Amino acid sequence: MKIAAWNVNSLRVRLPQVLSWLKETDVDILAVQETKVEDSSFPIEEITKAGFFCDFIGQKTYNGVTTISKIPPKESIKLINKKEQDQKRFLLTRYGKNLTVLNLYVVNGHEVGSEKYDYKLSWLKDVKKQIKSDMVNTKYYVVLGDFNIAPDDNDIYDPEAWKDRILCSKKERAALQDILDLGFKDSFRLFSQEKELYSWWDYRTGAFRRNRGLRIDLILSNDELSKKCQTSYIDINPRKNERPSDHAPVVSVFDI
Repeated sequence: MKIAAWNVNSLRVRLPQVLSWLKETDVDILAVQETKVEDSSFPIEEITKAGFFCDFIGQKTYNGVTTISKIPPKESIKLINKKEQDQKRFLLTRYGKNLTVLNLYVVNGHEVGSEKYDYKLSWLKDVKKQIKSDMVNTKYYVVLGDFNIAPDDNDIYDPEAWKDRILCSKKERAALQDILDLGFKDSFRLFSQEKELYSWWDYRTGAFRRNRGLRIDLILSNDELSKKCQTSYIDINPRKNERPSDHAPVVSVFDI
């Protein structure tokens, strides 16, 4: 099974790219972040016409996630710890008997020490609580999406310049580690990888051309699923499109 995550930075703008990429790559499940579309305007007809199923939660202009799949989810959860989301960033879907997919668009945080930064850390704590209570319900569990956290200095083009800044601060990395400590692994790091591989490049200053990027889009798999992982990679080709997202899809393949 091929599972992927992609922050598309507006689904309306990039839906043709998404559908084309799904067909080309034969992905089974794609978790999409930053859809920027409220539920009443979601392009469900275009997606189902293309032969896919999906569930979604969104809001106008900001945030929003959808999970697109070849098979329909048997259950979707849009509450975090049984509470409504004030920012639409979380979508949990289950497939078959054994697979749970948690699609996250983690808060950016704006600046270390800001109110938005504190909100990010609080939000991650709530998500961790949700995951911890839910893990008993499934054999295979994947948490994926735009984490807005670079796990390690190897995931940053210039670690010194980014030291202690947003996306790279100690508290953000500790919050990510708290989720990993529940029994997850970063599937990308299950394998030897080349250096300087990233999933996000700023639109400004020719960052993509110069490969000044960060790896902030992650696929975390629980221990049972990690044993089934065959490969994990970043597909930078969509970042070369005309009017691309500033993110590239990340992909993991599992033998399940």
